Amino acid sequence: MSNLEDDPDELSCASGSPHGVQILTPREVPLGGPRAMHVRRTLPQRDRSLIGAWCFVDHYGPDDVTDRAGMSVAPHPHTGLQTVSWLFAGEIEHRDSAGNHALVRPGEVNLMTAGRGISHSEVSTPDTTELHGAQLWVALPDGDRDTEPGFAHHAPEPVSGDRWEARVFLGSLLGDTSPVPTYTPLLGAEILLEPGGSVDLEVDEAFEHGVLVDTGVVEVAGVEVKQHDLAYVPPGRTRLTLAAREQPARVLLLGGPPFGESIVMWWNFVGRTHEEIAGFRQEWQDQLTRDGRVVPDSQEMADGRFGIVVGDHLPPIPAPELPNARLKERR
Repeated sequence: MSNLEDDPDELSCASGSPHGVQILTPREVPLGGPRAMHVRRTLPQRDRSLIGAWCFVDHYGPDDVTDRAGMSVAPHPHTGLQTVSWLFAGEIEHRDSAGNHALVRPGEVNLMTAGRGISHSEVSTPDTTELHGAQLWVALPDGDRDTEPGFAHHAPEPVSGDRWEARVFLGSLLGDTSPVPTYTPLLGAEILLEPGGSVDLEVDEAFEHGVLVDTGVVEVAGVEVKQHDLAYVPPGRTRLTLAAREQPARVLLLGGPPFGESIVMWWNFVGRTHEEIAGFRQEWQDQLTRDGRVVPDSQEMADGRFGIVVGDHLPPIPAPELPNARLKERR
């Protein structure tokens, strides 16, 4: 998914608690034109840019798309990150410039490595009537951010216990380990809780964690977290308890050790300096313009760092203008 804001900055929407848990509340962002989907963005924010290497959290739906376009994100570029797509409902067609063509389905993770540069598109399938899910980004460490683009898919088997069920799509939890490769230690899991149910998780004390509440209200380490909010839990815990209130709940649990590097993130690029981001933007603009105009078909783009999305004929998405001020490093 692309960050389609005209002015892609972030707001401060965070509050703390005496338990050390920080609550990040979302802001609404439109994906495109007046009839476009809207997403709830909880990361990044001014008060928190990363949770481990997780640097971007968009959460959307459930949206009835029976009588409207649904998701239609035309070819757009990425650098220096991995995208992690996770659906609760619906189906999305993924195409990229590395030649990958796949469907994103509920309960199955698709991870795309942008590395030195890739472009891709995401369009909901014609039979999709409801869209509900999350789009997540992971920053690549400096030594790996120029790696070759790649793609991985995994359908995790559910792990269950007393009034809970989990699917581990990245890292290890509850005795299950995902085979999907990452460049820093990461955790990603969907956890379902029945009304009044709870799960006591053994976690890595070096990890910081984020708990995104999709449905219901959940206690995270004793702190109430409302629907659509993201709870940040600092490192130092070996156990983390999640408990549902009187309604069933579903959460995404994200984690990883503090990233330890400064990044510059703007639009769909992760880099290290303002100049580097400006260079990525110019390379993308050079690929998609001809005689000063954006080409009407992505197959008419010039080849370059970001390649050409195989089989996609939508017009590519131009980059917004850079802000007048220098882009700031974030940690």
